[in-house]
Amino acid sequence: MHTEVITVRTGSRPVVRDITDEANRFVAGQGDGLLHVFVPHATAGVAIIETGAGSDDDLLRALDDVLPADDRWRHRHGSPGHGRDHVMPAFVAPYATLPVVGGRLALGTWQSICLVDPNGDNTTRQVRFSFLRG
Repeated sequence: MHTEVITVRTGSRPVVRDITDEANRFVAGQGDGLLHVFVPHATAGVAIIETGAGSDDDLLRALDDVLPADDRWRHRHGSPGHGRDHVMPAFVAPYATLPVVGGRLALGTWQSICLVDPNGDNTTRQVRFSFLRG
């Protein structure tokens, strides 16, 4: 297995950050296999969605609707409402596995690999790419 960790700047606000280009660079020339993308954080996830047409903002809004950043959460350290950030990975998993064919991601036309980070308390995240040859 070939693996690498990258650092992604997410800033101080909730964000959906497209990491498809970084993933493509990682698998380039690797042949056929599987790419596993994993974020080793308790408050971040990985989503395969369309970006740039509003879907990324829609995802953040949907998370706010389902998981409001208010005082209902028992987990209370960090920013107000931060407890919801710890629940979010149950809805947006911290991993995804994708096929790689001929050293290229086999994504659909409008699909992108995105880091989903609702937690403004942490301004950078790590993402581990792991490639398993077929």
